[in-house]
Amino acid sequence: MGDRDDYLTSIFEKYLHAKKIFKNKEVLRHSYTPKELPHRHEQIDELAHILVPVLRGETPSNVFVYGKTGTGKTVTVKFVTEELKKISEKYNIPVEVIYINCEIVDTHYRVLARIVNHFKAESGVEVPLVGWPTDEVYAKLKEVIDARERFVIIVLDEIDKLIKKSGDDILYSLTRINTELSRAKVSIIGISNDLKFKEYLDARVLSSLSEEEVVFPPYDANQLRDILMQRAKEAFYEGVLDDAVVPLCAALAAREHGDARRALDLLRVAGEIAEREGASKVTERHVWKAQEKIEQDTMEEVIKTLPLHSKVLLYAIVMLDENGELPANTGDVYSVYKSLCDHLDVEPLTQRRVSDLINELDMLGIINAKVVSKGRYGRTKEIRLNVTPYMVKNIYRHDEQVRSLLTLTLSKQRRLF
Repeated sequence: MGDRDDYLTSIFEKYLHAKKIFKNKEVLRHSYTPKELPHRHEQIDELAHILVPVLRGETPSNVFVYGKTGTGKTVTVKFVTEELKKISEKYNIPVEVIYINCEIVDTHYRVLARIVNHFKAESGVEVPLVGWPTDEVYAKLKEVIDARERFVIIVLDEIDKLIKKSGDDILYSLTRINTELSRAKVSIIGISNDLKFKEYLDARVLSSLSEEEVVFPPYDANQLRDILMQRAKEAFYEGVLDDAVVPLCAALAAREHGDARRALDLLRVAGEIAEREGASKVTERHVWKAQEKIEQDTMEEVIKTLPLHSKVLLYAIVMLDENGELPANTGDVYSVYKSLCDHLDVEPLTQRRVSDLINELDMLGIINAKVVSKGRYGRTKEIRLNVTPYMVKNIYRHDEQVRSLLTLTLSKQRRLF
């Protein structure tokens, strides 16, 4: 027992006295709003110009903010609305900013409920996550917002996810609400990764939006380097970052369409790996290991969230791989897929629909589906696996929908089917 205690003590002592890497790791999180936003002054000015009517007692226009993931949309909107709140307090103008992530709050009902519950302390009203008629929630929303004179700015982040899932009724309600209020005024800031987002909106919604647009271009490698340098000064102790680390993180993220989130993740994970190793410095080697870990974690998340038939199809390809039968054509894969559906007692999709799912898995990078010419025999699709069978099986072990597939072998399935 004594030896075990000594061993544990020595482990904790080792980590306790190891050179510290992070001064403040939170600075590298996506949720952190820095005091300055390099290379976004133009977008900050545009948003400030659109929102300044609030300070004159006028209703600002609705705003839609567009740009790819990691271009600084959310952090810029939070930065500008926080500054607006500060200056409105100085001039004694009541402003409420309600931020809603529509990837999480993803239905008409839940968005309305979240807005009502923002005023819970003031109104004493709390809407449950389910259970009330939507019309009743909307009536309660008007009541709590209009309780006194104020400006309410509702930020709907990833609004395209909400509209694609639940339709545009929520936008129709919120863009018309000012005609039903007597004291308060509401405006919307929508944030979208999809530049074609408005194509999903009904004409009646488009006509009531009267919105302004702010577009965020991707960052280049030099801009990403500036962003990382600014955050690194706050996040890390002096002297722990090798000179090549920030430029490498910036260059790798610039390849991912100028994604600042990716750059920050690379820097943070590289620091975590160095810290775990007990290293005194973060080096290029740690960045490459971070890149590998992030890619693996991302791929695992993608596989976990696939629809059922895509999971079954992927497992069919895994079984063919383990049997040494890849590359395989669509017909071979479909045959195994049908037998797995039979095992799970689910109705198989048509071969044409499965061909579409193969294309989707290809686009996600999980498999490689390459069309090759067979000369006078025509063209066929050769399918290969881009992830390890072990990774897929490890994920499926914790998935009740498909866990039973792990007990199967290809030869047994072929005898049964």
